[in-house]
Amino acid sequence: MTSQTTIDKTPQDDPLGPRDVAAGPAKGLRGHPWLTLFAVAIGVMMVALDGTIVAIANPAIAADLKATMADVQWISHGYFLALAVTLITAGKLGDRFGHRQTFLIGIVGFAASSAAIGFSEGIVSIVTFRVAQGLFGALLMPAALGLLRATFPAEKLNMAIGIWGMVIGASTAGGPIVGGLLVEHVSWQSVFFINVPVGIIALVLGLVILKDHRAENAPKSFDVPGILLLSGGMFCLVWALIKAAEWGWGDGKTWGFIGASIVAFALFAFWENKVAEPLIPLKLFRSVPLSAGVVLMVLMAIGFMGGLFFVTFYLQNVHGMSPVDSGLHLLPLTGMMIVGSPLAGAVITKVGPRIPLAGGMLFTTIALFGMSTLETDTSSLTMSIWFALLGFGLAPVMVGATEVIVGNAPMELSGVAGGLQQAAMQIGGSLGTAVLGAVMAAKVNSDLAGNWAAAKLPPLPAEQMEQAAKAVEVGVAPVGKGTPPEVVAKITEVAHDTFVSGMGLACLVAAGISALAIGVALLTKRGANAEAGAGAAHI
Repeated sequence: MTSQTTIDKTPQDDPLGPRDVAAGPAKGLRGHPWLTLFAVAIGVMMVALDGTIVAIANPAIAADLKATMADVQWISHGYFLALAVTLITAGKLGDRFGHRQTFLIGIVGFAASSAAIGFSEGIVSIVTFRVAQGLFGALLMPAALGLLRATFPAEKLNMAIGIWGMVIGASTAGGPIVGGLLVEHVSWQSVFFINVPVGIIALVLGLVILKDHRAENAPKSFDVPGILLLSGGMFCLVWALIKAAEWGWGDGKTWGFIGASIVAFALFAFWENKVAEPLIPLKLFRSVPLSAGVVLMVLMAIGFMGGLFFVTFYLQNVHGMSPVDSGLHLLPLTGMMIVGSPLAGAVITKVGPRIPLAGGMLFTTIALFGMSTLETDTSSLTMSIWFALLGFGLAPVMVGATEVIVGNAPMELSGVAGGLQQAAMQIGGSLGTAVLGAVMAAKVNSDLAGNWAAAKLPPLPAEQMEQAAKAVEVGVAPVGKGTPPEVVAKITEVAHDTFVSGMGLACLVAAGISALAIGVALLTKRGANAEAGAGAAHI
């Protein structure tokens, strides 16, 4: 098998590049490309679904366990922190020990920790096992991409990543629907127990189908200081973004953690240039397409996750929909991602990623601009048009940016590249929620008092107005007990109008970020090392 896997070629480089130890035609079930895709998709679906499905269960958990809102928030924070902080390190583990092994360990651990949460009787144990879920989920995601990269020929890789992206998009968007149905008709525990049979299926398929692939020059040691510095930097950054809404962007604690993350990343970069076998060889980023792909994934996730965050409140608190109904109203977005991702993979295979990526971000920009025009009485048809256009724009970006990152990395760093892709998406989502949340808060705080006075409502003391603004930021009308119905109607109208105004500005900012991403997309190109896994199996 021949492959080109280095970024900077020198006369001393092996012209054939590193070979895959498991290279060779797939025989029977073991290592069959499309069956491999099916097997990893089951595991990936479990992790992606868990990212959004649990949010629906949080109110029921709080009521059942008499937990505070701060306690319940840690159910999501613990999972997200563990996942985001360890993704790149988990990818390195796959490069070192084999992606099949790390994937299977991730499946077992994720399903087992899910079952433990279902049997938990206290909030502390739930949060503890949610952290474990995040750690095992981090093993799964980069390993899945590493397996696809090693198994699929280059001409089929984009289609495989397209279907992989379809599974992630559909699972993420379908979480509220599945979670709503389970919580409403079964119990909050069922949201976690459902991972057990899914995990068993994924484990059996993985044992039978997945084939281990390792590059001959795969890493032989661990860069422990690099892991500690990178993990510390990621933790400080993500923690600052999570807590910014509570602390405020002007608070010293917020910028203290951001500053600590910058210092940790700077020390990490310094160390990586000194160590013999670094966690992330910095020469990886000499590839302009790969670097552009990482930046593009961050920018895409800001618009996608940040916009979706507000749309959920808009549907449930402004339009009064149940979690299930709001999930159904997002089906146009989900449907377009399901249909668009494989199609995007086919188009990218033919014409390369640059035009589809730029076009996808253009459609995303238009969709977010359209979402900025939503009103309190916007029809379902109008909403569906913008949601569908958003899904149509996101599909080629999910597929193309992933291929650009993974395909431009050497085969022996495919796990690290997969971790970079996932970490970029997680950080982008966190940035989107934090930054757009700050935009929303600023707009609500600026407009609420004036709108309140214009509606001739009884004036509120500054402290009560501040509390009212917190409620309005998520579309809730701050109505006290015993308020007359006519006053309730006025407060509700003011709250919803103010929320929609804030959401409109946040979507405009997201549209601007997406417009910037169009230029970044023009810097991408087909993976220079995509051929590395082409001989691992033949279709």
